[in-house]
Amino acid sequence: MTDETGDSTATEELEVWCAGEDWCPVTTTASLIGRKWHPVIVHRLLEHGPSGFNELQDDVDGISSKVLSDSLENLEEKGLVDREIVSEKPFRVQYSLTEHGASLEPVIVSMRDWGLEHLTEPTE
Repeated sequence: MTDETGDSTATEELEVWCAGEDWCPVTTTASLIGRKWHPVIVHRLLEHGPSGFNELQDDVDGISSKVLSDSLENLEEKGLVDREIVSEKPFRVQYSLTEHGASLEPVIVSMRDWGLEHLTEPTE
């Protein structure tokens, strides 16, 4: 975002349809990371830093190439992930969190902590 002088503002704000409602911040956050794999991808990038596609796929066990690709594209569109071409031959891409994406760290850590506290082993 830019201010009236064209400079980047210190804090990015999101335009949302529910602005002004007291529940809107929850909805806004959920719209950014509410898909199944989004918080996991953000968590992996927070934990491991910039990563290539194959590294991410290895770090997110159980995700298909298509779902990872679609998720990364969506996170990039939302301004949470940057995609950088590292090499043309062989073609290599590296993904990293933007400043906006990295600012989700307390949310992701809270999600992890809550999950650890309430996670139980499946019963047979």
